[in-house]
Amino acid sequence: GYYGATDDRRLDEGAARGNGFLADLCLGWESEALRAAEFGARVVTLRTGMVLEQDGGALPKMLLPFRFFAGGPIMPGNQWVSWIHRRDHIGLIQWALSTPTVSGAINAVAPEPVTMRTFCEVLGRVLHRPSWLPVPRFALNALLGELGTLMTTGQRVIPAKAMAGGYRFQYPTLEQALRDVLMRSAAQ
Repeated sequence: GYYGATDDRRLDEGAARGNGFLADLCLGWESEALRAAEFGARVVTLRTGMVLEQDGGALPKMLLPFRFFAGGPIMPGNQWVSWIHRRDHIGLIQWALSTPTVSGAINAVAPEPVTMRTFCEVLGRVLHRPSWLPVPRFALNALLGELGTLMTTGQRVIPAKAMAGGYRFQYPTLEQALRDVLMRSAAQ
């Protein structure tokens, strides 16, 4: 995303843009959106993490090995995953639209990013499945290409503007978010 592949640094909206294709793409999108400010519009751009939902994104792809008792972290395992529950993603959009003082970039992520290893441990616990079989980087890259590269690197992003502006997350922890998403999925 916008911040590129980073180490353990906590990245808020004021952090510098990273390097690489996705960082450049995000900058291009934000630059185009900000042109609306020339016409007096208040512009808000979302920098969105992994959106947790049962019907799309990365989560359904991650579930399959866990269902066969072969789940585990995508290696190296220490990469950060900045995630957000779909309802909080929608909630942040509504908050930004209804709060006139909000403008510029907003990190649309939950307040507690986790490492990939922790993400998979929590996912296994919620599914009552072990998280023991790591997915090697080369296999993921061979299967998913550029998306595989995205999943083997990460950023530790925090939603500083949303928290300072009073947005209250419905699902601030990964376990709460996964339990809700997966329970709704099981009920269907």
